[in-house]
Amino acid sequence: MRLIFLLIALFTLLSTSSCATHVRTRPNQVTVIKTPPKHYKVVRVKGKRYYVWNGKHYRKTRSGYVFVKV
Repeated sequence: MRLIFLLIALFTLLSTSSCATHVRTRPNQVTVIKTPPKHYKVVRVKGKRYYVWNGKHYRKTRSGYVFVKV
């Protein structure tokens, strides 16, 4: 009887799943543009400056201009 109880306890312990999960995410693919084209516009959205060309918004960073969703 004791052996059956231990086997059931061991089976229950091993069959429960772990709470930890592993999530795989793809790294963000960021394209940095060194110089903007000649015909860009500067707009302000919520007090922040964005550069617009081809209907897309970009932020100025140290390394260049990065596409952002506004």
